[in-house]
Amino acid sequence: MRRTALPIRLLGAVLASSLLSLSVAATTHAEVIERVVAVVNDEAIFLSDLRQKAAPFLRRAMQAPTEAQRMQAVQQIYTQLLDRMIDERLILQAADEEDVTVSTSEVSTAIDNVRTQSGLEEREFWEAVRAQGFSPQQYRRDVRQQLLRLKVLNQRVRGRVNITEEDVRRRYDEMAVRARREATFEAEYIRLPLPADASATDIHQAMRDADDIRAGIETEEDFASAMDEHGGGETGRISERDLAPELSEVLLTLEEGEVSSPVRSEASNAVFILHLVNRDLASDALPAYDDVRMDIYREMMQEAMTRQEELFLEELRRRAIIERRLDQ
Repeated sequence: MRRTALPIRLLGAVLASSLLSLSVAATTHAEVIERVVAVVNDEAIFLSDLRQKAAPFLRRAMQAPTEAQRMQAVQQIYTQLLDRMIDERLILQAADEEDVTVSTSEVSTAIDNVRTQSGLEEREFWEAVRAQGFSPQQYRRDVRQQLLRLKVLNQRVRGRVNITEEDVRRRYDEMAVRARREATFEAEYIRLPLPADASATDIHQAMRDADDIRAGIETEEDFASAMDEHGGGETGRISERDLAPELSEVLLTLEEGEVSSPVRSEASNAVFILHLVNRDLASDALPAYDDVRMDIYREMMQEAMTRQEELFLEELRRRAIIERRLDQ
């Protein structure tokens, strides 16, 4: 019979906290079996729940070389997971306050979606659920809690997020610049040297002269003629880091065949006009904007939702009465 590892995900993060039922450490007659480790607005979080959450992480903690390091690792895991459980409880309480509910059919639909994405038949799916250490009832409970969380966040946070077409285009342009930094290119340049002790007047005059030259360039032949007349040259095959920063930044913005406006380079003590002859992008060059537009939008939306979720949680924490008892 095929046994397939189940991807416990739903909308990117569903059931990230689904757990195995494992013991925390060797049990002794003095071990505390149950106690309250936190209270969130009069609702208790119990040690047994925290242990269940921690179980998948404790195996790695137990690999630490010394007993002191193992204890420290376990304590860190417990502390971080308790904070997460407190946040989960705050959101579930917000769901109750706002009458946000999840129906049985919604839970079933969500589970069917996960099963379909897993490529498993129903019997195989539930076998995989049990193999990961929890019952179908526990799995359904976890799905319900995650759906409640998503509903509350969508209701309270979604309206705060507005990703425009301009935002997406700006992100794409930033990605394009990063891709171009990995490219090699060939360029031509016209160079107007400045005196060694150039004054502000000298610099101003050189920029005016360069503006006049640039105004007369409309074709590649015009550029070649101006380069012969005023002086310049070819870069050969170079990368972005081979040029002075002020020149490379200009070249990064040019399309092939395009001529730049005049730019002063302090490093070269000259004013330049640049012509990008060609650019050789890496094999994994950025696809066309229309091909990745929706992917970028989804990524930006997820980033914005994550930021807004944290702000929402901060609001809930400020309003709540939270008592941590883990160290008691």
